[in-house]
Amino acid sequence: MVQKEPTSAEAHIATIAGSFERELHKLKVAEGKAANLRKRATAYRGKLFTKDTASGLLDLSVERLSALQDKLYAHNQYGMLICLQAMDAAGKDGAVKHILSGLNPQGVRVTSFKQPSSEELDHDFLWRHYRALPARGEIGIFNRSHYENVLISRVHPEIVLGENLPSINSIADITKEFWAERLHMIRQFENIVVGSGTLVVKFFLHVSKEEQCKRLISRIDDPTKNWKFSVGDVLERAYWDDYLDAYEEAISATSTADSPWYVIPADDKWYARVAMATIIHSHMDSLNLSYPTLSPQQKSALRKARKELLR
Repeated sequence: MVQKEPTSAEAHIATIAGSFERELHKLKVAEGKAANLRKRATAYRGKLFTKDTASGLLDLSVERLSALQDKLYAHNQYGMLICLQAMDAAGKDGAVKHILSGLNPQGVRVTSFKQPSSEELDHDFLWRHYRALPARGEIGIFNRSHYENVLISRVHPEIVLGENLPSINSIADITKEFWAERLHMIRQFENIVVGSGTLVVKFFLHVSKEEQCKRLISRIDDPTKNWKFSVGDVLERAYWDDYLDAYEEAISATSTADSPWYVIPADDKWYARVAMATIIHSHMDSLNLSYPTLSPQQKSALRKARKELLR
């Protein structure tokens, strides 16, 4: 098959993609280092590309992801887990929609974790997340994830009381040591997942309080977005600093070389989407995936099948 030569525009996009991948390391939280969320930008300040250029770059990343997903599925030795966390209205759903647009839905599992059911509360806090993990060959998306157990539960510790845990009879029993132990459990959980052959990549979509306000107002003013609006989102804004503190501690404590956190400036949705797609591609590409090699017996069976079909 003769490959089509890339146009000058496509070649330009490919060149930008290479430079962009090298730039994205700044978004990763190094293991053992503080996330420093309050010092990190929430909007793209670079000059590498514009919103218009980003569209072509996103298309390229999605195309590359599609090719790698096919190999991931055929290889059947690795899986991939992508965890998305953010303040309300940061753009998680839109990111999932755009990044996964070119992928085969049969190999993708998206799970949005809501308030736990009574059955889930009768198990440890990670039980329902174990059950939703992607199989080998699959890409799993946790849209909100196991980290909710150290985020919203930390801002509103009364939630923990509903778990009916031993020795936790009041909010006064939920100490700093309790949260440190829960973060330790999460690190152990992710170590097991990685050790079983699943890549883990975690994104915090870092949106400013001002931009969140604009997006919430848009949900009120635009009839097509009314369904997205929740009064609870407005009430939770009063806890902005508490959430940021919880995110700071959780990300700083759990970003490792094998399951890194990336803090994505999310005031510009177009930037957040292309950054995430490029990072996901980079991690998948590091697996050096290939299609299975057939044995001589399997190749012989294929030749026989071909002859049979041509009879």
